[in-house]
Amino acid sequence: MKPYRRIVFVDESGTCRAPMAAGILQEYNIGNSMEIAARGLVVLFPEPLNQKAEAVLISNGITMDGYMSAQITPEDFGEDTLVLTLEEQLRQKLLELFADSDPEAVRVLTEYVGDELEIINPYGGTLQEYGLCYETLNRSLKKLVNLLNNKGE
Repeated sequence: MKPYRRIVFVDESGTCRAPMAAGILQEYNIGNSMEIAARGLVVLFPEPLNQKAEAVLISNGITMDGYMSAQITPEDFGEDTLVLTLEEQLRQKLLELFADSDPEAVRVLTEYVGDELEIINPYGGTLQEYGLCYETLNRSLKKLVNLLNNKGE
């Protein structure tokens, strides 16, 4: 596996799954050696974290104080950057919009770590659905941490 210095999570609006993934991954202290960011595919103006996503993160001891969504830009791609989407459809859109990006460095999180199912979008769902999204993200991110920690072996 290629050594990455930066990981960028991408979802539709940058207000739910991507920042949840970034927050969870930062809790694994991987952020000490790696920059972790969250971006949206379509961000018309900066918005705070989705309230239900924030509640689930807080209930798990993770705070994202001051978080505001940001649009993904060409600067978010690079030789040492891994861009992780949360579904294949988003990956395909990114590869179309950013044709110069390396397809091997733009991946679906679950596919990258060997999980079969994509991370469901809880938008508009119950708090329990957001909690399930958190748990699914957490499982996949544990696998990601293991992959990143074993990159040199």
